[in-house]
Amino acid sequence: MGRPGQAPPSAQPDPNHPLSRPPPGPGDVRWCGPNPRRSGVAEREPTHAQRPLVEEARSIIEGLSAITLATHDMSRAVRFYQALGFELLHGGETSSFTSFRAGVSYLNLIAQPMDRVWSWWGRVIVHVGDVDAAHERALAAGYRPTNPPRDAEWGERYFHLTDPDGHELSFARPLAPHA
Repeated sequence: MGRPGQAPPSAQPDPNHPLSRPPPGPGDVRWCGPNPRRSGVAEREPTHAQRPLVEEARSIIEGLSAITLATHDMSRAVRFYQALGFELLHGGETSSFTSFRAGVSYLNLIAQPMDRVWSWWGRVIVHVGDVDAAHERALAAGYRPTNPPRDAEWGERYFHLTDPDGHELSFARPLAPHA
């Protein structure tokens, strides 16, 4: 007989318990693997306590559907995003709410009163087919990106542009992996 609290030697382990499975590897949804944002840097394996939450989140979170940005001037904001190539789906220059297609997601604008003030909150990263062409399109529309297109250490080519309401945008494309 074992010590109190221990299973008898004849007991079989629970095959559904996370610790009874082999360690994760390529092809296993539990395997974090290489970090696609930083070439040569592996993503950190979740801790024992985090594993159930990570597995549950992977089955719940499928992606981002939309991001909504505030604007003080809907007409100006709509013209800005259309000039960059976003397809207008709903609303427009006189609407209080406007939606654009952004690949399989959406970029929304919501009108806010002039006394509503916001500070820097982050950045929206938009993947495009050709970063240099997107940069040229912004320049041709009269906008001034904060930097020319450049290759980043985390494996993307990108440039930044601030919209008329102060929202920072990054237009990016993952770089091909180095051989």
